[in-house]
Amino acid sequence: MAKKLYVGNLPFSCTDADLSQAFTQFGNVASARVVTDRETGRSKGFGFVEMDLDGDALNAVQSLNGKPFMGRPLTVNEARPREEGKREGGYNRRGYDART
Repeated sequence: MAKKLYVGNLPFSCTDADLSQAFTQFGNVASARVVTDRETGRSKGFGFVEMDLDGDALNAVQSLNGKPFMGRPLTVNEARPREEGKREGGYNRRGYDART
């Protein structure tokens, strides 16, 4: 079963291919995706890597977490499921506070 990993503190210049290449040394990478802003297309500084084997994913977490990648120390851990529900705070497109 594939294991999904969260990868944080990515440099904004990092591409999907760069991310995939960093993890291939630990096993087969099923997918690698840098998350981008919908409106600007710019990287948000984090991404997700899905590895085929749980053992390979665990090895990648232990080996890469805190290690420098493209000049920045990575944060690598097992991805948690997205929380469903209403987003907290902020302003919507019309400029109104979403909490009211």
